[in-house]
Amino acid sequence: MAAVDRNAEALCVPRKQLMESSGNAVARAVRGLADAGASVTVVAGRGNNGGDAFVAARFLDDYEVSVRLLGRPESIATDIARENWEALRAAECDAEAVTDSANLDLGDPDVVVDAMLGTGVTGALREPEATAAKAVNDLDASVLSVDVPSGVDADTGESAGVAVDADRVVTFHDEKPGLSALDAEVTVADIGIPAAAERFTGPGDLLALDRPSQSHKGDFGEVLVVGGGPYTGAPALAAQSALRAGADLVRVACPEAVAREIQGYSENLILRPYDGERLASEHVEDVLSLAADHDVAVLGPGLGDHEETLAAVAEFLERYDGTAVVDADALQVVPEVDTEATLLCTPHQGELRKMGGETDEDWRTRADLASEFAAELGHVLLVKGAYDVIAAGDETRVNRTGNPGMTVGGTGDVLAGAAGALACVLSPFQAAAVAAYANGRAGDAAVEENGYGLLATDLIDRLPAALRSDTR
Repeated sequence: MAAVDRNAEALCVPRKQLMESSGNAVARAVRGLADAGASVTVVAGRGNNGGDAFVAARFLDDYEVSVRLLGRPESIATDIARENWEALRAAECDAEAVTDSANLDLGDPDVVVDAMLGTGVTGALREPEATAAKAVNDLDASVLSVDVPSGVDADTGESAGVAVDADRVVTFHDEKPGLSALDAEVTVADIGIPAAAERFTGPGDLLALDRPSQSHKGDFGEVLVVGGGPYTGAPALAAQSALRAGADLVRVACPEAVAREIQGYSENLILRPYDGERLASEHVEDVLSLAADHDVAVLGPGLGDHEETLAAVAEFLERYDGTAVVDADALQVVPEVDTEATLLCTPHQGELRKMGGETDEDWRTRADLASEFAAELGHVLLVKGAYDVIAAGDETRVNRTGNPGMTVGGTGDVLAGAAGALACVLSPFQAAAVAAYANGRAGDAAVEENGYGLLATDLIDRLPAALRSDTR
């Protein structure tokens, strides 16, 4: 939901507007629990969950409403929640801050609105929320929780300690998985988030990439790029892109004949060469052994379409059971291979046709066709185009970043490498969506700075900034 909210904002639906709609939905739910004139106590946290309740209190002017903020007003986390708190204070509503849980007095209300914590919080409740939850549960009142009962994991419905025992939950936009496990009436309120916020990739998708402060080397994956032979730039671009997209270690398995040339592109590349001039069946065993020590393999950049090489690709996929990004000439063998591997295939529309798929000039039709073909293959597809289509059969996303300057050679290798790095930490479908968004975003930044005539390396240089979740 945090991602959807951010994407909606990027679509010019501001969070403040969504908070007004959410608060109105909470107020409607209160009206369903008690008649006008009833007493209502709002127990609010310092996040946007509390902000929703502040708005609801404004809509309930025909009720006896008391608002108790858990914490100091200056610690309210967002500007819009703080503005709505100040609106209550300016209107001289009964709104007080409680800085010591021992002083929490909820009165004897008919309805309690639990707006302490939202869907983004997991684990056991801490103070003052733990004491407040116990106090709410001890009241003889109807309990309405905003989005999810405080202390309940929205994904599982479980709690790690005390949690609010809600009679009713009003949640927003879509039902959260854990709510079905609750003994409570759940209402899903439409708050005006456009379908495009989920359909199209956006800055919200980058929120999944936030890193814990205590991260260690290896936490974000190791990628093996299997490429090179007739071409040397492609595997080097893919490997450098994987590094720039956040992988901790990237190695390149390539023919000995081109290893020195590939190494020359960057001192950051670690090579694992094998004998010969191209990938062949006698190399598959060694490459499989290498791949087993990596989180993701990127298969295809620069391999070429020699018959011997394509046979080796097929053998690799038949025996591989890990996660692989498949690109370039390696794509054409995917439909004919029976594999236990989890594949993310990144064809442009010509390569898609060679795989046996169909396409169309209209992106909506193209998305439907890609979804059907992904379901038939049993793999994730990232079909490149002016509008990229990411399909996994049961879900489809569309990416609109990018520009005509990205028709230059090598941008697909950059995308494959980025997808490989992201697949170390995200599901293949999510990795494809984020990679497409960031790759296009990097291309847009390059064109904005220098105009058309960009190079694939321009995208690599801008990938880290394009993957930052704190930029719009």
